[in-house]
Amino acid sequence: MDKKASDLVVFEVGGLTTVADYFILCSGESQRQVRAIRDHIEDTLSKQGCHPFSTEGEETCRWILMDYSDLIIHIFKDEVRSFYALERMWGDAPRLDLPLDAAAIQPVPPQPVSRAKAVIRRRKAARK
Repeated sequence: MDKKASDLVVFEVGGLTTVADYFILCSGESQRQVRAIRDHIEDTLSKQGCHPFSTEGEETCRWILMDYSDLIIHIFKDEVRSFYALERMWGDAPRLDLPLDAAAIQPVPPQPVSRAKAVIRRRKAARK
């Protein structure tokens, strides 16, 4: 089973929304691959002490959303991603360029965000 996600895009959305600072979008060819990508992300980040505040879509594995407060990860099945077209919705957000060679990416442990900060951010967003 291939855990490699395709069409990886990182948007810096912090200047456009209070929901998160970054959105990561990626795709898998099948529901099984989408689940494997989610498992790999969760395992990798939990080893660094980061755990999602919530995860949605695991029942169908067509679109899984992993909420790490400042970082929200969207893992799509290919055709679902094209249907919702989040790239168009967040097209004004700056994209972060990543090296084409995945081996060149050095993981940087994300800074843990306090639950209080996440709750405050969501309350602000709900008032708008």
